[in-house]
Formats: sequence, C-alpha cells, structure tokens
Amino acid sequence: MHAQMSKKRVNWMRLVFMLTGVALFCLVYFSPPWADAVDPMGKHFPLSREGKGALAVFLWAGTWWVFEVVPIGVTSLLIGVLQALFLIRPAKVAFKDFMDPSVLFIFGSIVIGMVFTKTGLTRRLAYKMLAVVGEKTSHIMLGCFVVTAALTHIMAHTAVAATIYPLLLSIYALYGADEKPTKFGKALFMGMAYVAGAGSIVTLLGAARGAVAIGFFNEIVDKNVGFFELSYYMFPIGWLMTFLLWGFFMIFCKPEKKVIPGLKERAKQLSAEQGPITRKEILALGIIFSVVGVMSLRSFIPALEPIDKTAIILVSTILFFVVGILDLEDLEQISWNIILLFAGAMSIGFCLWETEAARWLAVNWLSMFQKANWFVFVMSIAFFVMVMTNFIMNVAAIAISLPVALVIAPYLGVAPEVILFASLVTAGMPFLLLVGAAPNAIAYDSKQFTTGEFFLYGIPASILLMVVVGIAVAVIWPIMGMPVTIGG
Repeated sequence: MHAQMSKKRVNWMRLVFMLTGVALFCLVYFSPPWADAVDPMGKHFPLSREGKGALAVFLWAGTWWVFEVVPIGVTSLLIGVLQALFLIRPAKVAFKDFMDPSVLFIFGSIVIGMVFTKTGLTRRLAYKMLAVVGEKTSHIMLGCFVVTAALTHIMAHTAVAATIYPLLLSIYALYGADEKPTKFGKALFMGMAYVAGAGSIVTLLGAARGAVAIGFFNEIVDKNVGFFELSYYMFPIGWLMTFLLWGFFMIFCKPEKKVIPGLKERAKQLSAEQGPITRKEILALGIIFSVVGVMSLRSFIPALEPIDKTAIILVSTILFFVVGILDLEDLEQISWNIILLFAGAMSIGFCLWETEAARWLAVNWLSMFQKANWFVFVMSIAFFVMVMTNFIMNVAAIAISLPVALVIAPYLGVAPEVILFASLVTAGMPFLLLVGAAPNAIAYDSKQFTTGEFFLYGIPASILLMVVVGIAVAVIWPIMGMPVTIGG
C-alpha cells in the first residue's frame, strides 16, 4: 500500500515538473516584446521574436533536463521539434545541428571507451592502478582523479572521460555494491567528470575552447597568447581545482567504506589471471595512440590544423570494425541517450547564438557591472561564462561575452589578459547540467546519480570554483606576472 502511494506521489511530482517546463515556455514565448539590451557605447541589441523563442525553448528543455521527467535524449528531440513548430529556426537547420561534428566526436570517444572495455585493457589498467594506490577508498579516488586530470593535458577531455569511464566501472565492481548507487560511486563518477574539466584548462590539447578563445582574443586585442603562456597560468589553477574537488567529494560524498579489505591482493591476483597482453589489445592501443597523437600534433604542425579532429577520431572507429575488434552488436550497444543529449545541446546552443538571444543576455548582464570595481567586473564575466557554459557550447559562451567585456574593460582599468583567462577557467568547468560537457553525460551513464543530484552537488562545487577564480585573479596570477589592471 505504501509503495503504491509513493508511486502516485512520484508521478504527481513528475507531472508538476513537466507542466513547469511548458508554463515557462508559454510565459516567455507569448509575452510582449522585451526591451533592447544596450551596451556601454550606446549600441542597441534587440531581442527578436526568434530570440525570445530560443530563450523559451532553453527554459523548457533546462527544466526537463534537471528534473529528468523524460529520458534526457527525448528532451533533446523536443528542442528540435519546438524550433520547427514555432518557426524559431527552420527544421533543416535545427535538426542538422544534431549531427554536428562535435556530436560525432563524442560518438567516436565513446567507441574508444568501448574498445578499452572489450579488449580487457580497462581491467588490466584498473588492476595495475589498484595495486599501486592500495585499499583506502580516499587514495583510490585521488588516484583516479590525478590520472584523469593528467590525461586531459595531452588529449581531449571527452576522449579521456570515455577512456577512464570503463576503468572506473572495473574499480567500482570491486567495491562490492553490485552497481547500486553509493556515495563512493557518486564521488567517483561525478568527480571524474568535474576533474576532466579542471585538467582540460591546462593546455590547448584538453578542449577546443582554448584555441578558439585565444584566436578570438588575438583578433580583438591584437595580442598573442601562446601555447606555453596559457599552460603557465592555467597549470596551478587546474591542479588546485583537481585536489580541491577530491577534498570536496571526500566531504560531501564520503565513501561508506574507508578501506576495501584484501583489494590490493585481489587486484594482483586478477591481473595475473589476465596473462600477457594480447594481440587485440596491442592493436587497439596502436590505433588509439596514433589517433590521439595526430590530434595532439594539430596544435604544432600547421599542415594538420585544417583537418577536423572529428574526422581523425572517426578513423579509429572505422578501423576498430575493419580489424574485427568491434562488431555489429557493439554498435547497437552504444548509449544513444547520451549521443542525443549532446545533439540537442548543440541545437539549442546554436539556436541561442544564431538568434542573438545569447548576446542579448550577455550585454544585459555585463552592462550592470560597467561602473563596478575592476575585481567585481572580472568576477561577473567569469560568473556569466560559468552559468552559460552549462547550457550552451563553452566556445559560444566565451565568444558572446568577450567582445562586450573587452569594450568595458579599458574604462575600468582592467587588463584584457585576466578577462580571457578567468573566462577560460569557468568555461572548462560546467558543474550544474549534464549538457555542459561530454564528461558529465558519460559519467551519468553509470547510473550512480540523477540529473537532479548532479545539479545539487554542482551548486557548492560552482561556488568553490568561483572562490578559486577570485584567488587566482587577486593573488596567484599577479604573483606569476599576469597584468590584471592596465599598467599593473
């Protein structure tokens, strides 16, 4: 009887959240025209009917994503449907974004993760790692976080997450919880997603956002920021966040078990049972390292730069099937819910960008701080990028805020470098929504947490991130020689 009442209550709550999304859409879409946004130079940015519609779709989808009233991939389909039905963007455009190269890059990354699992490479790596870090769950978690962050210095954080994910599954299987959600599971998988973002800010190889933002910055300010200059300023921040996130999860998701008795010996035994490395494992590693190597060299070899990273990573997908490592059954086991999630995220991101709704938001937000103290102004930009990168592409979040910020900056005596770096830090760490970054969605596939839990844990984690950015802007970067004020 109690179970039946509970079920009815859950269904009722689901209905409330479903209708909340619909109500927010109607409230915004059918409201009278909104006032123009005005930048400090007096330039007006009107919000068109399509732009208002984009914000309405954004609110409906965001509500359904957070409360997971339907599968997250289905909410993504809704994004395309609403754009077409309400003439916000043509269907041909809205749905074309579902096959954007970034979505296919995520597909290719997930396939690499599958290969690690199927060939046994994941278990081999997991057992070796556990034999080193020992039986304490705190050390196991720290070891996983450090490996994740380090790998994002040399390869895209999406590919790192897809590679590390199966390794975490193998480690979690030895925790003895039968795949049921636990605090250790939440910390392990959510932490991996968060740390993948923290590590990816350190070099230009971790994500595309760095190279695009620097190119954009160079064009506006006419100053060049090099590969090693970026790493010099980002290294302490990325690693500080990695260790702070470990501490964060040890507090908020303290593992139920302090140690896993006998784990070290068990790991050694399982490693011995695997025997020597197989031909398929060697072949898989050869393909993966070749692809990662070529993608990494794009930043250094001009001839490779025009080749899209998605095409490179999909070469590995094709080769896995050509050489017989994967087959049709593996293709059918791919988590299309996660692929669709990012397909919808790309569609709403481009929609906000192309209708200029995102620019309208940026101008309105940053104009409020045009007479603020220089520190408050820099933090307001970092905050805006942090919030927006949870909903739209982080590259777009930076691209809509940097031009406005760099116009206001000279009047407040703010150096452009600090605006760029503060924006890049928060753009790399969307801790609130799964759509903010591919590692978030890959971690969600573990079923250790809900979208609502991810959002709730993300609030204090985002506050922690803003505190670190504040310390970087006020203390760390000036000590390292970065100009934060003009003439400073």
